[in-house]
Amino acid sequence: MPLLAPIDQTPAPSDLAGYIACEAEDDVARYLLRPHFTADRETLLLAGFDAFDRLVRLERAGGDSASRCVIPPRCWHNLFGSGVVAIIMAHNHPSNIAQPSDADIATTRETALFLRTLGIELVDHLIFVEGGHFSFRSGEML
Repeated sequence: MPLLAPIDQTPAPSDLAGYIACEAEDDVARYLLRPHFTADRETLLLAGFDAFDRLVRLERAGGDSASRCVIPPRCWHNLFGSGVVAIIMAHNHPSNIAQPSDADIATTRETALFLRTLGIELVDHLIFVEGGHFSFRSGEML
C-alpha cells in the first residue's frame, strides 16, 4: 500500500495485512466456514473446538440484509455447554470489502476478553469476502 494513499479509497485486499486469498485458505476456512456465507446478507459463525482441535459445535447468527449481526445468548450457551476450549469467529462482508470496520475491531477485542475470563481462547476472527478473507490473527490484531 502506498504511504500516501487517498483517505477516501479502500485499500485493495492484497495490500491489507492479514488478507488471505481463496487459493491460500486453509481447510477450515475453505471447507468448513466459507460455504455458510452468501453474498446478499451478513452472517456470523462461531466454531467451537475441544482440547483435541475437534469441531464440537457450530453456531450461526444471521443479520438482516442491511445490518450487522448480533450474537444471541443462546449461541454462547450452546457453545459453553459443549466442552469448547477454543473458538473461531467468522463473518462475511456483503460489501466485498475485507477490511475490518471499527465495530469489527471492538467486537473482536470484547469477545476475546470475555472468552479469556472463561478460560476459552479466541483463536481467530475471519472476515470473508468473495476473493478471500481477512484474519485478525494474521493481521496481528488479536
